[in-house]
Amino acid sequence: MIPISKPFIGEEEIQAVKEVLESGMLVQGEKVEKFENEFAKYIGCKYGIAISSGTTALQVGLKALGISKGDEVITTPFSFIATANSILYVGGKPVFADINPETFNIDPEKIEEKITNKTKAVLIVHLFGNPCEMDEIMKICKEHDLFLIEDACQAHGAEYKGKKVGSFGDLSCFSFYATKNMTTGEGGTILTNNEEIAEKAKLLRNHGQEKTYEHKILGFNYRMSDIQAAIGLVQLKKLEEMNKKRMENAKIFNENLSKISWLKIPFIEKNKKHVFHQYTIKVLNGKRDYVLNKLNERGVGAKVYYPKPIHLQLVYKKLGYNENLPVSEEIAKQVLSLPVHPLLTKNDLNKIINEIKLVF
Repeated sequence: MIPISKPFIGEEEIQAVKEVLESGMLVQGEKVEKFENEFAKYIGCKYGIAISSGTTALQVGLKALGISKGDEVITTPFSFIATANSILYVGGKPVFADINPETFNIDPEKIEEKITNKTKAVLIVHLFGNPCEMDEIMKICKEHDLFLIEDACQAHGAEYKGKKVGSFGDLSCFSFYATKNMTTGEGGTILTNNEEIAEKAKLLRNHGQEKTYEHKILGFNYRMSDIQAAIGLVQLKKLEEMNKKRMENAKIFNENLSKISWLKIPFIEKNKKHVFHQYTIKVLNGKRDYVLNKLNERGVGAKVYYPKPIHLQLVYKKLGYNENLPVSEEIAKQVLSLPVHPLLTKNDLNKIINEIKLVF
C-alpha cells in the first residue's frame, strides 16, 4: 500500500533527539525557545509560542484574544473538527460560512452574511495547503473591527502574493502532527506580531505562571518538550525541500490527470503558493466511494478529507446546528485525496496515475 502520508524522518532528527535525551533536559527549555523563534522568523512574525498541538494552539489563541461566552466566531464547516471545537472550548459560538467550491476554503462573500453584533472574530483555514483569499478577508475584518485568526495547520510555507500564510492575521496557529508538511511528532505553535497577545498565550500554556509557582491567571499544561522542538528544528531546515517535492508530485498528477472526464484536479491560482498538504481531486460522477475503494484495493492509500462537514456532525446537531450549507455538503461527497508526500518514488507516482486511469 502506498500510504496517504509518511513523515520525512532521517538520521538528523534521530541524532537531535539523542542529544536532548543525553542532556537530561527533556521538558520545555532552550530547544523550544529556539524552535519557536526560528519558526516565527521563517513565517515572518515577531513572536512564536510553541505548544502541545494545533488544537491547543487554536484554543489558547482564541482565549488570548479574549473570546469568551456569547462571542460568535465565523469559520468554515469544511475542515477538521478541531477548528470549530476550539471556539466551543473557550465558550464561544462557531458560526459557519459556506466555502468556495473550487478552493474548498471559506468564501469571503459568505462571511459578511454571517456578521452580527455578537461577532468577534473570523477563523479561516488554509485547507490542504491552499491559501485563502486574504485581501478580501482582511478587508472584511478591518471594516467590521473583527479579529482575524489563521488556522494554518495544513499550510506550512504556503504563500499568498509572495507572503507566507500565518503572517496576515492577529494570530495564526500551526500543527506539527506526524502527517503535516513538517512534524515534531505532535505539537503546534501560535504566531503573532502583538506582544500582549504573545505574553498572554505564554501564560496560558503553562498554568498561568510567569515565574515558578506564581500564577497570574488560570492556565493549562500545554507545553512542548525539547525532544519535540529538536525534531522541529531539523524539520524546519528541510521544509522548503519537502514542499518543493510535494509541488513537483502535484504537477506530475496535474499533467497526467487533467484530461480524465470524471475528475477535476485541484484549483491553483497564480498569486498563491499551494504546498499540497493534500492533493485533493473532485470525483464528478457521484462514484467517489467506489473510486476510493477501488484505489485502496489496488494498493493506493487514497483517503477522504472530510466526508461529513462539521455542522452535520452529531455533536453539533446536539448543539442545535441544523443549517443548510449546500456547497460544503456537496463537496464532502466529491473530494478524494491522493498520496502526494515527498517520499513517493517515480514508481509510486506512476502506479497512482495508472490505477486512477484503470478505475473505470
